[in-house]
Amino acid sequence: MHEIHAADPAGSPWWRDAVIYQIYPRSWADGDGDGVGDLPGIASRLEHLRDLGVDAVWLSPFYRSPQRDAGYDVADHRDVDPLFGTLDDADAMIARAHELGLRVVVDLVPNHTSSDHAWFREALAAGPGSPERARYVFRDGLGEDGSLPPTNWLANFGGGAWTRVLEADGTPGQWYLHLFDPSQPDLDWTNPQVRADFETTLRFWLDRGVDGFRVDVAHGLVKDPTFPPFGKHPGGLMEVTHEAPYWDQDGVHEIYRSWRALLDSYGAPERILCAEAWVAPADRLARYVRPDEMHQAFNFDFLETQWHAGALRDAVRRSLAANDSVGAPSTWVLSNHDVLRHASRFGLAVGQPRPNGIGAADPQPDAELGVRRARAATALMLALPGGAYVYQGEELGLPEHTSLPDEVRQDPTFARTGGVELGRDGCRVPMPWTKGAPALGFNDTGASWLPQPASYSELAVDAQTGVAGSTLELYRTLLALRRDRRLGLGGLAEVEGLPEEVLGYVSTAPDGTRTLVLVNLSGAPVDLPDGAEVLVSSADLGDTRVPGDVTVWASLR
Repeated sequence: MHEIHAADPAGSPWWRDAVIYQIYPRSWADGDGDGVGDLPGIASRLEHLRDLGVDAVWLSPFYRSPQRDAGYDVADHRDVDPLFGTLDDADAMIARAHELGLRVVVDLVPNHTSSDHAWFREALAAGPGSPERARYVFRDGLGEDGSLPPTNWLANFGGGAWTRVLEADGTPGQWYLHLFDPSQPDLDWTNPQVRADFETTLRFWLDRGVDGFRVDVAHGLVKDPTFPPFGKHPGGLMEVTHEAPYWDQDGVHEIYRSWRALLDSYGAPERILCAEAWVAPADRLARYVRPDEMHQAFNFDFLETQWHAGALRDAVRRSLAANDSVGAPSTWVLSNHDVLRHASRFGLAVGQPRPNGIGAADPQPDAELGVRRARAATALMLALPGGAYVYQGEELGLPEHTSLPDEVRQDPTFARTGGVELGRDGCRVPMPWTKGAPALGFNDTGASWLPQPASYSELAVDAQTGVAGSTLELYRTLLALRRDRRLGLGGLAEVEGLPEEVLGYVSTAPDGTRTLVLVNLSGAPVDLPDGAEVLVSSADLGDTRVPGDVTVWASLR
């Protein structure tokens, strides 16, 4: 065996091995029957997470917003949008989670605001050179009449990254930067008012009892002050991210050091920061989780890795080595609200790029193969040392909705690209709770902001609860064993001498308990070593041989 990671101490802080469950609020549970999930609905279903065995919940934005980008266009960071409820509902939800032993992490969206934010309206009214405009990234245009954008930068949701405004007198004026949608103007983080206001927001939610923040676009707050030309698409830069003049600039780290100090001032138990930072290579990402910065950063390198043994082996090695170099845990993830669900992703042909949405006319995933590999991949992920995030519905084996009609799509990417990219709606469809019920138990009225596919009925929570072999029961078993055997704190060693398409690891807990993790990505069954006692497998074994596309955990003497 070859050790690739040393064990954490048994008394390590909660976040180093926490499993955190992502709720997408508009799709979790609808308490008032209007077709959109809300905070009272969330509070009413939190027992599901306690029974599942996760440690905390992360909620995507529920703040006041015009909802042009499903709440990531925030108009007021310190209020709840009426679509989701009230501040009192937020307090009640946080209190209920804590009663159930669940910590609560909320989203923070610091790269941009909504164009409906009071600050942006003030900026438009105040005009060029004003203190109000200095909170955002406004620039004069190029050309004799300023009719050309300040740079050739592109927006993540399609089109150019600059929009020209009409000044108060009705004449064309300056341009403002939006790395996403024109309704999401980028803030200028060199401005002390911006920094002070977000510290106020952090304190506002900490004082209400939240246990941490997931930081949206954490790699994008600081832009190269020279604004050089850069014509590549911002979403396709996962090799050397910081070559883009608006991603992974060194100045972001000063911001996060100040936030870490603010959170630390609240004392025990530790409140956390988790970076949504699409950053590569791995050593650049590790800089976000140095001891005085963030606690976690999503491991998108692992998420993007396809079902190939060599690629997965390398991704695990890279991630552990980079994070170990700064004393931070790795934070594993396979699905979220921005990517194709992994139960469908693993049903696509290996070697093809991950699509941004799948439509009825596109090649369809192999559903059976996809969920088989997804279960095996999850069993690998939950055995690895560090933290992990689970996206709502993956514990049910939910697939992507791959036949949504174009007229119901709401992701701005779809409109901004003229339908070339379908976008993320297919992974955001409301949860199925009750087989055969209106909206499958999402509410009592049958209303649903996105339609649920027919396949979701058989995958509903009540259809899987207590059913041996169901994906829900597999997740419950994996999470219980992970906790009991302290896999998240374990040291990790690679098992040598296995076939090339088989991954083998031994996790050694702080108390010396050893767990073998065997992942067979080959087409042929492989034997477990003598003396290995199976604890759980991602699919039925039948005997002691491990078939293809299956992960097994086994105890070792």
